[in-house]
Amino acid sequence: MLKHNKAHCMEGALFAAAVFQFHGQKPYLLHLKTTKNDFEHVIAPFKVKNHWGAISKTNHAVLRYREPVYKNIRELVMSYFHEYFLNKTAQKTLRSYSDLLDLNQFNSKNWVTSEKDLWYIDRALDKISHHSILTKEMIKSLRKADPVEIRAGKITGWPRS
Repeated sequence: MLKHNKAHCMEGALFAAAVFQFHGQKPYLLHLKTTKNDFEHVIAPFKVKNHWGAISKTNHAVLRYREPVYKNIRELVMSYFHEYFLNKTAQKTLRSYSDLLDLNQFNSKNWVTSEKDLWYIDRALDKISHHSILTKEMIKSLRKADPVEIRAGKITGWPRS
Protein backbone atom coordinates (compact mmCIF):
# COMPACT_ATOMS: atom_id res chain seq x y z
CA MET A 1 0.00 0.00 0.00
CA LEU A 2 2.72 2.46 0.96
CA LYS A 3 4.85 1.45 -2.01
CA HIS A 4 2.09 2.00 -4.58
CA ASN A 5 0.18 4.77 -2.77
CA LYS A 6 -3.02 2.83 -3.47
CA ALA A 7 -5.38 0.81 -1.33
CA HIS A 8 -8.73 -0.90 -1.31
CA CYS A 9 -10.78 -1.11 1.88
CA MET A 10 -8.90 -4.16 3.20
CA GLU A 11 -5.48 -2.55 2.86
CA GLY A 12 -6.76 0.70 4.34
CA ALA A 13 -8.32 -1.10 7.30
CA LEU A 14 -5.13 -3.12 7.88
CA PHE A 15 -3.06 0.06 7.80
CA ALA A 16 -5.41 1.79 10.27
CA ALA A 17 -5.32 -1.26 12.56
CA ALA A 18 -1.50 -1.26 12.44
CA VAL A 19 -1.45 2.40 13.46
CA PHE A 20 -3.88 1.64 16.31
CA GLN A 21 -1.59 -1.17 17.48
CA PHE A 22 1.45 1.13 17.30
CA HIS A 23 -0.40 3.58 19.57
CA GLY A 24 -1.33 0.89 22.09
CA GLN A 25 -4.90 0.26 20.99
CA LYS A 26 -6.40 -3.05 19.93
CA PRO A 27 -6.03 -3.64 16.17
CA TYR A 28 -9.50 -4.75 15.08
CA LEU A 29 -11.10 -5.44 11.71
CA LEU A 30 -14.79 -5.83 11.01
CA HIS A 31 -16.37 -7.26 7.87
CA LEU A 32 -19.54 -5.73 6.41
CA LYS A 33 -21.24 -8.38 4.28
CA THR A 34 -23.60 -7.50 1.44
CA THR A 35 -25.80 -9.17 -1.12
CA LYS A 36 -23.91 -11.09 -3.82
CA ASN A 37 -24.25 -8.27 -6.35
CA ASP A 38 -22.42 -5.65 -4.26
CA PHE A 39 -18.94 -5.15 -2.84
CA GLU A 40 -18.33 -6.10 0.76
CA HIS A 41 -16.43 -3.72 3.00
CA VAL A 42 -13.81 -3.96 5.75
CA ILE A 43 -13.46 -1.32 8.44
CA ALA A 44 -11.09 -0.76 11.36
CA PRO A 45 -13.22 -0.12 14.45
CA PHE A 46 -11.76 1.69 17.45
CA LYS A 47 -13.00 2.57 20.89
CA VAL A 48 -12.65 5.89 22.71
CA LYS A 49 -13.78 5.58 26.30
CA ASN A 50 -17.05 3.65 25.90
CA HIS A 51 -17.90 4.55 22.32
CA TRP A 52 -17.04 3.01 18.97
CA GLY A 53 -15.91 4.67 15.76
CA ALA A 54 -14.26 3.36 12.59
CA ILE A 55 -11.71 4.19 9.96
CA SER A 56 -12.73 3.07 6.51
CA LYS A 57 -10.99 3.47 3.17
CA THR A 58 -13.25 3.94 0.19
CA ASN A 59 -13.42 6.07 -2.90
CA HIS A 60 -17.05 6.92 -2.18
CA ALA A 61 -18.10 9.88 -0.09
CA VAL A 62 -20.40 8.09 2.32
CA LEU A 63 -18.73 4.85 3.48
CA ARG A 64 -15.86 6.53 5.30
CA TYR A 65 -14.81 7.49 8.81
CA ARG A 66 -17.23 7.25 11.72
CA GLU A 67 -16.81 9.36 14.83
CA PRO A 68 -16.54 7.39 18.11
CA VAL A 69 -20.11 8.10 19.22
CA TYR A 70 -21.70 4.65 18.89
CA LYS A 71 -22.62 2.64 22.02
CA ASN A 72 -21.84 -0.75 20.50
CA ILE A 73 -20.65 -2.45 17.32
CA ARG A 74 -24.17 -2.99 15.96
CA GLU A 75 -24.91 0.73 16.25
CA LEU A 76 -21.66 1.47 14.42
CA VAL A 77 -22.52 -1.01 11.65
CA MET A 78 -26.02 0.41 11.27
CA SER A 79 -24.51 3.85 10.62
CA TYR A 80 -23.42 2.40 7.25
CA PHE A 81 -26.79 0.83 6.40
CA HIS A 82 -28.58 3.62 4.53
CA GLU A 83 -25.52 4.50 2.46
CA TYR A 84 -24.98 0.91 1.35
CA PHE A 85 -26.95 0.52 -1.90
CA LEU A 86 -26.44 -0.20 -5.58
CA ASN A 87 -26.40 2.89 -7.76
CA LYS A 88 -28.12 1.17 -10.69
CA THR A 89 -31.05 -0.46 -8.84
CA ALA A 90 -31.12 1.64 -5.64
CA GLN A 91 -31.40 -1.65 -3.70
CA LYS A 92 -30.10 -1.57 -0.10
CA THR A 93 -27.48 -4.32 0.17
CA LEU A 94 -25.91 -4.48 3.66
CA ARG A 95 -26.93 -7.77 5.29
CA SER A 96 -24.57 -8.76 8.11
CA TYR A 97 -21.43 -7.91 10.02
CA SER A 98 -18.71 -9.97 11.62
CA ASP A 99 -17.52 -10.27 15.16
CA LEU A 100 -14.44 -8.16 15.77
CA LEU A 101 -11.29 -9.78 14.46
CA ASP A 102 -8.43 -9.01 16.85
CA LEU A 103 -5.29 -8.86 14.70
CA ASN A 104 -3.07 -9.48 17.73
CA GLN A 105 -3.64 -13.18 17.05
CA PHE A 106 -1.48 -12.78 13.92
CA ASN A 107 1.45 -11.04 15.61
CA SER A 108 3.56 -14.20 15.35
CA LYS A 109 3.24 -13.87 11.55
CA ASN A 110 4.45 -10.24 11.71
CA TRP A 111 1.33 -9.06 9.88
CA VAL A 112 2.29 -5.38 10.34
CA THR A 113 5.70 -5.57 8.66
CA SER A 114 5.48 -8.71 6.53
CA GLU A 115 6.07 -8.30 2.82
CA LYS A 116 4.10 -11.50 2.17
CA ASP A 117 0.43 -11.50 1.22
CA LEU A 118 -1.96 -11.23 4.15
CA TRP A 119 -4.84 -13.18 2.59
CA TYR A 120 -4.96 -15.40 5.70
CA ILE A 121 -6.46 -12.39 7.49
CA ASP A 122 -9.12 -12.03 4.80
CA ARG A 123 -9.94 -15.74 5.14
CA ALA A 124 -10.18 -15.36 8.93
CA LEU A 125 -12.67 -12.50 8.42
CA ASP A 126 -14.79 -14.75 6.20
CA LYS A 127 -14.77 -17.57 8.76
CA ILE A 128 -15.53 -15.52 11.87
CA SER A 129 -19.15 -15.39 13.10
CA HIS A 130 -21.41 -12.94 11.30
CA HIS A 131 -24.62 -11.38 12.58
CA SER A 132 -27.63 -10.74 10.35
CA ILE A 133 -29.07 -7.27 10.58
CA LEU A 134 -32.34 -7.91 8.72
CA THR A 135 -35.08 -10.48 8.71
CA LYS A 136 -36.58 -11.72 5.42
CA GLU A 137 -39.64 -9.58 6.07
CA MET A 138 -37.50 -6.49 6.61
CA ILE A 139 -35.66 -7.15 3.36
CA LYS A 140 -38.95 -7.34 1.44
CA SER A 141 -40.08 -3.98 2.80
CA LEU A 142 -36.85 -2.02 2.30
CA ARG A 143 -37.26 1.32 0.57
CA LYS A 144 -34.96 1.88 -2.37
CA ALA A 145 -32.50 4.75 -2.25
CA ASP A 146 -33.99 7.89 -3.71
CA PRO A 147 -32.41 9.93 -6.55
CA VAL A 148 -30.65 12.36 -4.19
CA GLU A 149 -29.05 9.49 -2.25
CA ILE A 150 -27.98 7.87 -5.52
CA ARG A 151 -26.35 11.10 -6.71
CA ALA A 152 -24.53 11.44 -3.36
CA GLY A 153 -23.42 7.80 -3.63
CA LYS A 154 -21.73 8.55 -6.95
CA ILE A 155 -19.44 11.21 -5.47
CA THR A 156 -15.90 9.85 -5.41
CA GLY A 157 -12.60 11.16 -4.14
CA TRP A 158 -10.47 9.96 -7.04
CA PRO A 159 -11.21 9.20 -10.69
CA ARG A 160 -11.17 5.53 -11.68
CA SER A 161 -7.81 4.45 -13.02
